[in-house]
Amino acid sequence: MLEVKPKKFHKILVGVDDAPDARAAFAYAVDKAKRDDSELGIVSVYETNDVNVYQALSRDYVHSSREELKERINEYVEAAIDYGVDPKKITAIIDEGERPAERICNHVIPEFHPDLLIVGSIGKAGNRHTVGSQASYMVKHSGTSVFVIRTESTEN
Repeated sequence: MLEVKPKKFHKILVGVDDAPDARAAFAYAVDKAKRDDSELGIVSVYETNDVNVYQALSRDYVHSSREELKERINEYVEAAIDYGVDPKKITAIIDEGERPAERICNHVIPEFHPDLLIVGSIGKAGNRHTVGSQASYMVKHSGTSVFVIRTESTEN
């Protein structure tokens, strides 16, 4: 007789941005973390390739942009806590670089050590440099189990 034993994950990492699929990935990750009593890492990448040279030279611009990203990550953290994930088991992660998928695979995963990565399947409309649009890269290069969440809606 075949026995069904669902795998429990201990450390889940979810990539977030403003795309519908990324929000759906976040919702799935939060529910899975709560059910498995897992640690939950919530990561977003501050994309330096979207910053022009004048913005890069302006401390005020870089600081305000990173602060906005930090505020967004904190909203995700609060939503996870409101859903019932133990606040002591949540880590907010802001990374910085040009390619979110590569940053997550080469920098965030080696530091956080998740046994599951959850990402959306597409990125924000008109922007191919978001977490979701690079899901195939992360599936191939993450070195961990990956769930790719797809939604029917691609509207923001």
